[in-house]
Amino acid sequence: MYSRDQLVESFRQLGLAPGDTIMVHASVRSVGEIAGGPDQIHLALKQALTTEGTLMMYASCPRYYDEVGRGNLTSEQEQEILEKLPAFDPLAVRSARDNGALVELLRTYPGSLVNHHVARFVVWGKHAEYLTSDQPWDYAFGFGSALDRFLKLDGKILLLGCDDDTVTFLHYAEHIVDIPDKRVARFRVPIEEDGKRVWREMEEFDTSGEGAHPNWPPRFFSDLVDGYLLTKNIRGLRVGNALSYLFSAADTNAARKLRES
Repeated sequence: MYSRDQLVESFRQLGLAPGDTIMVHASVRSVGEIAGGPDQIHLALKQALTTEGTLMMYASCPRYYDEVGRGNLTSEQEQEILEKLPAFDPLAVRSARDNGALVELLRTYPGSLVNHHVARFVVWGKHAEYLTSDQPWDYAFGFGSALDRFLKLDGKILLLGCDDDTVTFLHYAEHIVDIPDKRVARFRVPIEEDGKRVWREMEEFDTSGEGAHPNWPPRFFSDLVDGYLLTKNIRGLRVGNALSYLFSAADTNAARKLRES
């Protein structure tokens, strides 16, 4: 069993410093048993960052909210969703299950803010209002997005015992990289306008498992992250039982690597 103080010390040994802006991807299960429960993970991060720091995670939306029109559902499924799915409420609906338990614990904890978009981020700390400010409706991972502002704050990425194919920041790189033949995904999202549910059109460069370019292989993000960690000789440290890595988002040069691939 690990205490919050032990987690704080491990985060500091990993290189986390007061005042940092970090984006976290985490597997709660990989950390192991924690005295006080899994909320102690984000509380330990906050303690290590102090009130001068900022903690950010990607929450997204529950299933079906951003799927109508993508072509991965049958016409019968889409029709049922169009009839029954309520409007997206960024303050109330749960985080995407695939993004892990910690983000939902952070989202529902006092002091957290979210942006009002299905490409939803949860942020706590000094720069929370800045990071959750105006969000472009289309191409919501690109210029002007929360990820764009995260980069401008010299943000760091923390992988806490999780799959390295889950680095959301790389969606920013695939949005801004200037290469031909990128896939565009178009879909509809239910939102509330003037007290009524409406289905609003949205588009982005394809952030699904296939990726934004037809030439990219499966688990391309994982290959990029592994290659970066190897080149920089970033070996990682254990936080609880979880092998973890902390690195600068800007240092990855992700857009350049995508362009060269």
